[in-house]
Amino acid sequence: MAVSQTLSARGDALPVIVVTGMAFEARIARGAGVVVVYAARADLLERALSAAVARGCSGILSFGTAGGLAPDLEPGTLIIAEAVEGPFGRIVTDVDWSARLAHAIGASPLSARLRRGVQAAVTAPLTGAQDKLALNRSTGALAVDMESHIAGAVAAAHGVPFAVCRAIVDPAWRTLPSAATAGLRDDGHTALAPILRELLRQPSQLGALLQLAADARAAKQSLVRARHALGVAGALRAA
Repeated sequence: MAVSQTLSARGDALPVIVVTGMAFEARIARGAGVVVVYAARADLLERALSAAVARGCSGILSFGTAGGLAPDLEPGTLIIAEAVEGPFGRIVTDVDWSARLAHAIGASPLSARLRRGVQAAVTAPLTGAQDKLALNRSTGALAVDMESHIAGAVAAAHGVPFAVCRAIVDPAWRTLPSAATAGLRDDGHTALAPILRELLRQPSQLGALLQLAADARAAKQSLVRARHALGVAGALRAA
């Protein structure tokens, strides 16, 4: 089931809801004044997010990892989105909040990794290099994830600010092995057994899986540093 983690807000101010797909992303996002909602399955995520919004929030931030679409972006690149192009059409992010997020990251040692542009969103994992290239060409998006369209649609429905901060894991030119997604559970956690079964079935995936692990470390490092920079600058507050 989807998981919603509420953490203390400052004073009586409404918290920001941070939306992620994975449990490790949620752990990075946690902090004062933040409610973290995560799940890998769309209906569970939407249900948990709607419940969190009903309790009150000042804004919704889509935060976590993403697949690269622009061919020049390396793992660990941070995307502050100007809009999300996905199943619900184009959803524009809040201009002022996005600018404050970008300024906070730009003023940190992460400035060279920062990019602004369109974020794509899909309903199923996009793992093939050719599929990534096609989506980049059709949308102009820099990266892709599976949660931003849900976060943006709920924010629009409730009239609250919406923003996106995502770190690229797999670059556009890399096709992911099937083992990479085999262990993803609906609740956003990862199960080891299905990954091992995939490797036993096709041991040749091991090299690609090890490369993905290195890319994931770069993305996680960027997310941790970005979360710190945003917290120090007070940029997580939507207003």
